[in-house]
Amino acid sequence: MPKSTFTPAYKLLLTALIELRRQSGVTQVELSERLRKPQPFISNIERGVRRIDLIEFYAITRALGADPEAVFSDLVRCLPKKVAI
Repeated sequence: MPKSTFTPAYKLLLTALIELRRQSGVTQVELSERLRKPQPFISNIERGVRRIDLIEFYAITRALGADPEAVFSDLVRCLPKKVAI
């Protein structure tokens, strides 16, 4: 069984967050400053080294000026019906 941080579903989450950050015109350094975290924190998330929880997802999307519910809703539409955990 693969680790859940490397499942296709989790990869979709990471891709969505990376795309949101890029579309927002925000660098990893800027996002880390908005979150008051070191830049490697963002890098580790985007590379799948560090797994995020729901509260972190909320904080990241808000820091990027997005509506967390809308971002999550878009993500859910991309996920398969069965997701490995």
